Amino acid sequence: MVTKQENVERAAEALANASALLITAGAGMGVDSGLPDFRGNNGFWNAYPALHGYPFSAMANPEWFTKDPTRAWGFYGHRLNLYRDVTPHMGFSILKSFANRLQTFVFTSNVDGQFQKAGFLEEQICECHGSIHWLQHLSPNQHGSEIWSAQEVEVEVNEEEVRAIGQLPSKDGRLVRPNILMFGDWSWLSERTDAQHERMNSWFQNVDVSSLVVIESGAGTAIPSVRNVSDRLRAAGATLIRINPRESQGADIPFACGAEQALRAIQEAG
Repeated sequence: MVTKQENVERAAEALANASALLITAGAGMGVDSGLPDFRGNNGFWNAYPALHGYPFSAMANPEWFTKDPTRAWGFYGHRLNLYRDVTPHMGFSILKSFANRLQTFVFTSNVDGQFQKAGFLEEQICECHGSIHWLQHLSPNQHGSEIWSAQEVEVEVNEEEVRAIGQLPSKDGRLVRPNILMFGDWSWLSERTDAQHERMNSWFQNVDVSSLVVIESGAGTAIPSVRNVSDRLRAAGATLIRINPRESQGADIPFACGAEQALRAIQEAG
């Protein structure tokens, strides 16, 4: 859908008058980079045909690391490799250009690390569901609550079968898992994300919400972690720009299109 020019101009004006910017993002933010957003079971199964019959919520569950670890690391190993290889689309660079002139923080449910890759600092990002680029033990109560980088981990995956091949990621002889909040997950270590939340809360102490602009991209209603934050800030007086091809309702300035298209239009109007 072509962006409405009136909304483009209103968004550009809001940014021109803003004192601070909060970027909120869900899985749809990465679609223009070629990443799947797993919308609905069909979207998930299109990305992983071998997992047909298992919804995303069933696969994104820590129990697989115990009952079928090659399948678990096939799924998460493929995603790790995909996220490492992908180039963030132009929309990320546009957001970075906005951030260069405004106080900015990023709040995202994405675990892909694309904002870091696009040049945003670790100190200005809150990943509410964790990150695939960090690891932890399966049973922290038994084996320790350490969270460490996955930078040295390599996972070979049979993509057709969605199964890991060869040695699985481990530490001290024990299988490990990504530091991601999964469904039915009672073992996720939240310390890294808790620290990010604390930094974001400190950032808000110096923000005038009445002159805050929130740009939300690709955040759906099925798991509303991101939308809830955007909506609360709008209720408090911030201006909400919501970019979503299917669910752009409930914003001050809606864009019923993809992130890159909307952000390009806003930048050109600025």
